Amino acid sequence: MRTDLFDFTLPEQRIALRPVAPRDAARLLVVRPHAPAEFEDRTMRDLPAQLRRGDALVVNDTKVLPAALRGRRIGRGDREPEITATLIKRLDGSRWRALAKPGKRLAIGDVVRFGAEGRVCLLEQLDATVEEKGDAGEITLAFAFTDAVLDQALEERGDMPLPPYIASRRAVDDRDRSDYQTMFARAEGSVAAPTAGLHFTENLTQALNDAGIALHRVTLHVGPGTFLPVKADDTEGHRMHPEWGSVGAATAAALNAVRQSGGRIVAVGSTALRLLESAASDEGALVPFAGETALFITPGYRFRTVDAMLTNFHLPRSTLFMLVCAFCGLDVMRRAYEHAIAGDYRFYSYGDACLLFR
Repeated sequence: MRTDLFDFTLPEQRIALRPVAPRDAARLLVVRPHAPAEFEDRTMRDLPAQLRRGDALVVNDTKVLPAALRGRRIGRGDREPEITATLIKRLDGSRWRALAKPGKRLAIGDVVRFGAEGRVCLLEQLDATVEEKGDAGEITLAFAFTDAVLDQALEERGDMPLPPYIASRRAVDDRDRSDYQTMFARAEGSVAAPTAGLHFTENLTQALNDAGIALHRVTLHVGPGTFLPVKADDTEGHRMHPEWGSVGAATAAALNAVRQSGGRIVAVGSTALRLLESAASDEGALVPFAGETALFITPGYRFRTVDAMLTNFHLPRSTLFMLVCAFCGLDVMRRAYEHAIAGDYRFYSYGDACLLFR
């Protein structure tokens, strides 16, 4: 399909720079493509009433790493240019693949010293050697520390890797360490939050439990590709970055039982949805899964496992907007976004949510 079909204009003031507090006070646009009232304006606290007893929510329990580092290149004379690096994939105990800016300032063998401005650090300076260079600023860094010691150093020096549409408009701060983490986070490995999960609180999860709506966990480590617009003129020309995920045997069995008893599976976020679809058999049954997925969902995709999804409002021309258009229909989602923009909904990672039915 043509990529420009998924374009739209979003006023800059609709981009949320901070989440609402408390989290479950976020607005919720309910989209039912075949109902007389196609759109309903609600809040996240209304979520239990929008679902049925016996339904099951599936959340992504990945944890965002403080993966954004600032430092300087050392060892090449007096000039020590500033370098920023975002860690994107751990290779072993001491080596990470990263995106570096400006990448042209680095050569294989260079050493980057990462600092911690204004912070008390228990460890000495954190140095890393550039082992490899790839395209588009991608490098491999070999750190001087390893395993748990390296983890501590990164925790002390790193910032949360906020998406560019936030980080370009304000400084990242300590509030983001909690704001950009879901209440379900436990498995470290993401460089972006599964943002639909940011809307949940203890009160909301208790209300869902009281309403007979179960909650299950899966893990998909979100990579930097989630922020990237599709640059190809046609969706056929785009390739997704692979991301690692897992669905446990007990979770797969429990969700199959939900479907068999007439309940619906509700994916909390595009990451949970893509993982569940990757773990589905051709007949729609979930099977245990552990590995990488690069599933790219566009209109025409046949969904096998997910009946509804909770998600945020996404960027134009993004794979995420294409996914929700596949789920509800392109025309429906274009109208839904027009409704949200006119109704002053807040967009993107720290913004409001929508509940979509197929």
